Amino acid sequence: MKVAPSVLSADFGNLQRDVEEICNAGCDLVHVDVMDGHFIPNLTIGPVVVSSIAKAATKPLDIHLMVENNTFFVELFAPLKPEYISFHIEEEKHPHRLIQKIRSLGIKPAIVLNPHTPPESIEFLLQDLDMVLLMSVNPGFGGQSFIDTVIKKAARLNEMRKKINPNCLIEVDGGVSDKNVVVLKEVGVDIVVAGSYVFNHQDRKAAIESLQI
Repeated sequence: MKVAPSVLSADFGNLQRDVEEICNAGCDLVHVDVMDGHFIPNLTIGPVVVSSIAKAATKPLDIHLMVENNTFFVELFAPLKPEYISFHIEEEKHPHRLIQKIRSLGIKPAIVLNPHTPPESIEFLLQDLDMVLLMSVNPGFGGQSFIDTVIKKAARLNEMRKKINPNCLIEVDGGVSDKNVVVLKEVGVDIVVAGSYVFNHQDRKAAIESLQI
């Protein structure tokens, strides 16, 4: 299991320190939540701050767009060369076109599904994706409780990707901890995003390692 700590739960007054710490502690990716206050009832960070995160990080960035006007934001963050850019299927009218655009920029495209969105909604896009991110909380705020139905959803998506695109990774974001990471691995999840579980832990290295099962 790969671990992508979400900097949404970091101390923004000491952002460089926190990003360096999780990278030194052995995380696999640095997860960056970009919210515009329209698609999601919260407002987070723009390219200036994410550029500082990229400079501090020794691990690849995993940028999760929770925005309206996805194409605009893709163009805004593409120069930072993240490993992944993910966007919400619920917001995008032309997802295949955006997938192609992200890939043309040398970035791996990913789609995000909110808790209520079924995997079948991306059946005809799955072959073109490098990753699918399943939200296990309602997006917008850190520290929420894990929604158990994502386990069944991940299992269903795992069966779909085996038939359509075995190389597509499955990522889960929200309420992840050592209490549910085992079952997530059992149903085929490859990457977990953990914010408060990692950043609120007294020993962040131990927290990350407890998820890398």
